[in-house]
Amino acid sequence: MKIAVLNGSPKGEVSVTMQYVHFLERRFPDVEFKFFDVALKIKKLEKDDKAFGEVINGVAAADAVLWAFPLYFLVVCSQYKRFIELIFEKNAISAFRGKYAACLTTSINFFDHTAQNYINGVCDDLGMNFFGSYSAEMNDLLRTKERKRLKAFGELFVRAIKDGTPAIRNNAPLIMPQVVFDVQDIKPVDVEGKKVLLVADNLADNANLQKMVERLRQTFSPPAELIQLKDIDIKGGCLGCLQCGFDNVCVYEGKDGYINFYNNKVKTADILFMAGAIHDRYISSLWKCFFDRSFFNGHTPALQGKQVGFVIAGPFNQIANLREILKASIDMQHCNLVGFVSDDLGSSSEINAALQTMASNAALQGKVGYIQPPTFYQVAGTKLFRDAVFGRLRVVFQADHRYYKEHGMYNFPQKYYKWRMINGILGMLMKIPAFRREFFKRVKAEMIKPTANALKRTE
Repeated sequence: MKIAVLNGSPKGEVSVTMQYVHFLERRFPDVEFKFFDVALKIKKLEKDDKAFGEVINGVAAADAVLWAFPLYFLVVCSQYKRFIELIFEKNAISAFRGKYAACLTTSINFFDHTAQNYINGVCDDLGMNFFGSYSAEMNDLLRTKERKRLKAFGELFVRAIKDGTPAIRNNAPLIMPQVVFDVQDIKPVDVEGKKVLLVADNLADNANLQKMVERLRQTFSPPAELIQLKDIDIKGGCLGCLQCGFDNVCVYEGKDGYINFYNNKVKTADILFMAGAIHDRYISSLWKCFFDRSFFNGHTPALQGKQVGFVIAGPFNQIANLREILKASIDMQHCNLVGFVSDDLGSSSEINAALQTMASNAALQGKVGYIQPPTFYQVAGTKLFRDAVFGRLRVVFQADHRYYKEHGMYNFPQKYYKWRMINGILGMLMKIPAFRREFFKRVKAEMIKPTANALKRTE
């Protein structure tokens, strides 16, 4: 049996993810694992058809494919994303069709599910038999229980390949929108001095996107500034080198135009719109590069306080996973999401109305400084990073550590001494049946007592 391993780490073999694959390789000596460093060598694969063909031939010769990668900004890294785009662009789908597939990711379990959902969707679109995903925490290989779990996953995957076990398709084929968008009824929106920035990847690739973006740009008075990522000098994607963790200085500093663009344009905008077209089940790899490269800011909300909206061409409303990814990315930045507008939401008039509403909402909510309260994404994500940075990741992410200390983010529950004392006393009293009955009789009224004073306030 042969398994083609598509390595999605920009670090190639020197990757935590690959060590998990090597664990499987050693546990299953009868299986031949063939490794392809597609993320590391993406520029060569883009330009060299022979090199790309060698990867595709390796997939065609294999019985199954293992998509193995570290998490980069809620999904795969931009280099891996670009490889997936090349499969479709170079018409290499037939090499994947009918193959068994599995996904192995490494991370600190922050939105690993959205990355795995993305790969599952890609595999369904390629006509593969998707067996399932394995989510490994970075240090799981050091734990006996987790090594046993990983071995069991490998055994089940190998058995499914041998037995030809049917896979359950989780994603219906995407249906491209048929509407031809035409600009209608622009009503100028005054932003009262706020800076509005519209960032797109490459408007030449999609006529609907081009017209939607221009319609939105002209809705504002004065018109919003428009910048296309294709015009920014971006030398490459995030390398995963972690050098920025110490002082937020990227290894690309002074070598391309991305950091100046991000600091001087993106960070200084009050209202920010991001526009792109669907490529497979995400937006473009160029947009993914934009998100990945923003990691020089670490795990801090570099865009805090902005009004943010998205304009998307393609079957956006059929890809719930992409909506979740974009929503989570905005929540983690402590921004206010003013909406998604895509050309698959309805007729041309409905799209116009949605763009007008999104612009008006951004202006009004920006004027009053409204930022939506945190949801699960922000609360849970912040605590996950808080604990990781306070613990074993602090030596690498020292800039995050300083930020977390300065902004009171090390708010561990064991510091709440008042409630520790109250819980201790009540915990003992609750063992008394009479007290417990009286407690539950009064608990609802007691829960709303603290709000009485707040209701009297006018501010």
